[in-house]
Amino acid sequence: MATPIIPDPDDPGQYAWESEPEPKRPALMRRLLGLLAKLLLAALLSTLVSVVLLRFIDPPMWTWRIERALFPPAKIAEVKHDWVPLEQISNELQLAVIAAEDQRFAEHNGFDMDAISSALKHNQRSERVRGASTLSQQTAKNLFMWSDRSFVRKGIEAWFTLLMELGWDKSRILEVYLNIVEFGPGIYGAEAAARHYFGKPAARLTRYEASLLAAALPNPWRYRVNPPSPYVQQRSAWIRRQMSQLGQVTLNRVHEAG
Repeated sequence: MATPIIPDPDDPGQYAWESEPEPKRPALMRRLLGLLAKLLLAALLSTLVSVVLLRFIDPPMWTWRIERALFPPAKIAEVKHDWVPLEQISNELQLAVIAAEDQRFAEHNGFDMDAISSALKHNQRSERVRGASTLSQQTAKNLFMWSDRSFVRKGIEAWFTLLMELGWDKSRILEVYLNIVEFGPGIYGAEAAARHYFGKPAARLTRYEASLLAAALPNPWRYRVNPPSPYVQQRSAWIRRQMSQLGQVTLNRVHEAG
């Protein structure tokens, strides 16, 4: 009888090794990319729906006001806000904010390229930074954005600005802006500002009073409206000169623009 051959335990060839299954990285990556695409699509759809709804519904709250409530620069004694339609806001104030903030509001599509180019050239020469945001961009910022100067925020702001310009008319943009912009610590909108500073509704604001309010817009926590600080006095005088040059025809173009 032949002697049985005993396998050498040190010989790896005597064993059938089970190969470990390779991780399914391509499939996992596809699932992650698919999930990311769905989340991005949902985010885009939510922005579209929000802008469409706010074309017809007055926002009860907005991100700038929420951020101010959570992180105020100083103590706020009282928050004042009363929404009014554009027809109940003085034409003087409508024209004043256009003269102060965005004189080509009726002409551009949300972005004033001439102002952007001018601001870039100025900022290259001066340490004092000059902005070029239009009323449309400022409305998008106050309504949807947070107070950050990153490129991410500016990109999202530009997206909302584009949607608003496509879905709203100029009158609606101006109406929302004048109802949510901050005119002082805890004072939001034209109606609350008119009653707080001048004891009258926004519909009865004079040109002088409107120019004082518009002059404070760059920094309403710093600039005093009533009694006006020297800076506000000087800037409001410039705003009134600009209003005279722009005239009612500018406001008519805003109201007629689609």
